[in-house]
Amino acid sequence: MGNAGTSSWLIWALLSAIFAALTAIFAKVGVSGINSDFATFIRTLVVVGVLAVIVTATSQWQPFSEISGKTWVFLALSGLGTGASWLCYFRALKIGEASRVAPIDKLSVVFVAIFGLLFLGEKLNSANWAGVVLMAAGLILIAWR
Repeated sequence: MGNAGTSSWLIWALLSAIFAALTAIFAKVGVSGINSDFATFIRTLVVVGVLAVIVTATSQWQPFSEISGKTWVFLALSGLGTGASWLCYFRALKIGEASRVAPIDKLSVVFVAIFGLLFLGEKLNSANWAGVVLMAAGLILIAWR
C-alpha cells in the first residue's frame, strides 16, 4: 500500500481518537444526571440513527440474505463486545474522573496487540512491542494517583 493508503487510514485513525476523546468529555457530563446503563441506551439509539442516515444517504444498504453466517456471527460478537465495553465505560465515567477512566479504556490498544497475536497471527517486531509496553506504562501512569 502506498502513501495514499497509509495517509488515508492514518487520518481516519486520528479522527477516531479525537472523537473518542470528545466522547469521554460529552459522556461524563451527560451521564451525571441519569443511570449509566440508560445513558448507554440513549447513546446507542443516537449511533443507530446516525448510521441509518449515513447508510441510506450513501446507498450502502445490502441485502441481509447476502451476508454469510460467519459474518453474522462475528459482527454479533463484535456488537456484544461493543455493548459490554460501552456499559462498562459509562459506569466507570459515572463514578470516576474522565481523565482517569479514558486512559484505562485505551489499554484496549495493548489488548488488541496481544489478541491480534494470539487469535489473528499478527506479528509485531521488537520496536512495536516496546511501543505497546510503553503505551501500557504511560496509560497506567496517567490514570494512577
